[in-house]
Amino acid sequence: MSSRFPTTIRLSLTELARHGGDTGPHGDGWGVGFYQGGDALLMREPEAAHDSRWVQFLQERPVPTQAAIAHIRRATQGEKLLRNTQPFARELGGRLHLFAHNGMSPGIEADPRFPTQRFRRVGETDSEHAFCALLDRLAPLWDLGEPSHAEQLRVVRAFAAELRTLGPANFLYSDGDVIIAHGHQRRSDTGELGTPGLHLLCRSCSAGAEPHAAEALAGVSIDPQAQQEVALLASVPLSAEPWQALAEGELVVLRGGRVVQRLAP
Repeated sequence: MSSRFPTTIRLSLTELARHGGDTGPHGDGWGVGFYQGGDALLMREPEAAHDSRWVQFLQERPVPTQAAIAHIRRATQGEKLLRNTQPFARELGGRLHLFAHNGMSPGIEADPRFPTQRFRRVGETDSEHAFCALLDRLAPLWDLGEPSHAEQLRVVRAFAAELRTLGPANFLYSDGDVIIAHGHQRRSDTGELGTPGLHLLCRSCSAGAEPHAAEALAGVSIDPQAQQEVALLASVPLSAEPWQALAEGELVVLRGGRVVQRLAP
């Protein structure tokens, strides 16, 4: 989620998991990061969300934010442990960077295109290795100061193109200012692999209009506010609104609740 003004989000992670397939297969952990001023409140748990007291706490005490990334895990690599639970976070350039990956990258650890030197994974997942490899590529830019969006996007685009060669590679990456989403392929409830892997929805509330909740989203409640703009990304549409499917290999950049750039593969 990216928004123009800080807003509070109430997540029903159980409902999100059910909407994306079924609660059972996605019961291996959950996590969410709420950005606030370059840092982020990160909450993760390697347990099913349906009976989590932390999820209940977040529903009762929502965190104001202009950008948030959430992930529900279905383990394919690595044990059901905190260190393997997304989103993953690292500091770079004095900012907290977040990454969430929905896909599979078999063999990435031994692939010479994805070395990890400055950043190393804590757990055993291919997703965390991918994040560390991406930050290793971005680090030279940040070492010179905050890079432009164009510079970052050039690196992320090349990285995404290579990651796609290993398998499904949907991911969300944020430096706290922008959210960069990469859509690829996704395995359906029946196990078939196909597109799209991500969907996009933009909402707005015009100046002077009465705030309203618009159409309810499955598992997500966003506080309405006049003059607010909100952009949402999800693996599958969470409502009957006109969600836009990302093309295979497409990159979308969100900032302040708006889509600031879309790049075809």
